Amino acid sequence: MPTKIMIIDDENSMCEFMRIMLGKEGYDVCSDTSPQNALKTLENIQNSENKIDLVISDLMMPEMSGIELLSKAKAIDPNLDFIVMTAFASVETAIEALKKGAYDYVTKPFKVDEVKLAVKKIEENKKIKSENQMLKQQLSRGFEGFITDDPKVKKIIDLAQKVANSDTTILMLGESGVGKEVLAKAIHAESGRCHGPFISVNCGALPEPLLESELFGHVKGSFTGAFKNKQGLFSAADSGTILLDEIGETPPSIQVKLLRMLEEKTITPVGDTKSQIVDVRIIAATNANLETMVKSGNFRADLYYRLNVFPITIPPLRHRPDDIRLLANYFMKRHCAKMEITEKELAEETLELLQTYRWPGNVRQLENMLERAVLLSKGTVILPNDLPELSDKAADPKATTTSIMVQASDLNQQPDLETIEKAYIYYVLAQNNWQKSQAAKVLGIDASTLYRKIERYQLQVPTAK
Repeated sequence: MPTKIMIIDDENSMCEFMRIMLGKEGYDVCSDTSPQNALKTLENIQNSENKIDLVISDLMMPEMSGIELLSKAKAIDPNLDFIVMTAFASVETAIEALKKGAYDYVTKPFKVDEVKLAVKKIEENKKIKSENQMLKQQLSRGFEGFITDDPKVKKIIDLAQKVANSDTTILMLGESGVGKEVLAKAIHAESGRCHGPFISVNCGALPEPLLESELFGHVKGSFTGAFKNKQGLFSAADSGTILLDEIGETPPSIQVKLLRMLEEKTITPVGDTKSQIVDVRIIAATNANLETMVKSGNFRADLYYRLNVFPITIPPLRHRPDDIRLLANYFMKRHCAKMEITEKELAEETLELLQTYRWPGNVRQLENMLERAVLLSKGTVILPNDLPELSDKAADPKATTTSIMVQASDLNQQPDLETIEKAYIYYVLAQNNWQKSQAAKVLGIDASTLYRKIERYQLQVPTAK
């Protein structure tokens, strides 16, 4: 729907010029030479679908000044945008108009592009405000945004709701793609810190020196390339929440500083001698088995106990078959709406196929797969052959070594997270012909993180027989 603009000027020629000029730009334009009549129009239509979005008014009119008109128009609709036109280019009149609520002003004689630019700026500002409002509404939904029918997940949400309003440190455990960050955002949205920032950092995506600088900041000259002071993410998250994702990937030197932050609520930027107090709620997340890492000496025991105050384990998607159907239908609707195409649906046999798949990449893999299907499928019904990743595997009698590893561990006791992660990374590498950059994209991790995990799990290209 085009922006509706009202032009108010005691000169009919100016009204006509502005109406034609802005009309050619695609705007819905009306005009009036009487401020009193214009106010009556605003009173009648501002509560309807035809309300005016923007008023462009002259400042000097015999019937009523533009400043007086601005005040009365804002009393009718405080959200009404206003641009004033003045032939008296004085700072005083411009400041007075802006104080009364005008968004901008132009001076006569003006260039056409000046008016067009001023209107565009208002449109862009409205768009940003609208997007921010939508984001706030989404955040305020908190746990209501979770799509689940699984008793285990409902219990997790109940626990998360209970801990949300405290400042208790939370440790989230679960495979890649199960929704740890989604849950962390919901906890933040439901907490007393919801008006503060939520910052997520992937601890496995950066090498040690960069990670230290990102988390704690640095002072100018502290190392080569430190040309100015840099605020760290802990400082940026002050009064809010920080999510330390892949916490198991942090090197020992960073673990020491994290422990101090948890114990003393202070940080020291790289190269600085002064500590800073920060008020941050910490949520850590990992798909690694930290207990095993503590036993092997790869993770500090004291840091683990500090983080493990309130552990939350999110089950993998393959253990929640009923949720697969719910999530699949939800993602279909969301991506069709996002792409602005006719809504598509999943055939029953496709849903059954989705429910029998192992989902090594969990919810993230399901969403990505359905987004591709929405984009590439020609009909309005998604059939199994629209998901070649699944239909090919269903038809292939030879299971990969990775699939066997995951399935065998499921038949026994629940496998540890490292076993599943190792199997999934091997599987994705094999599916992408060991092209590491492509595999990293599929896994949703940084390439440097993938290289470290390959080295850690000692994964190698299988030799030809």
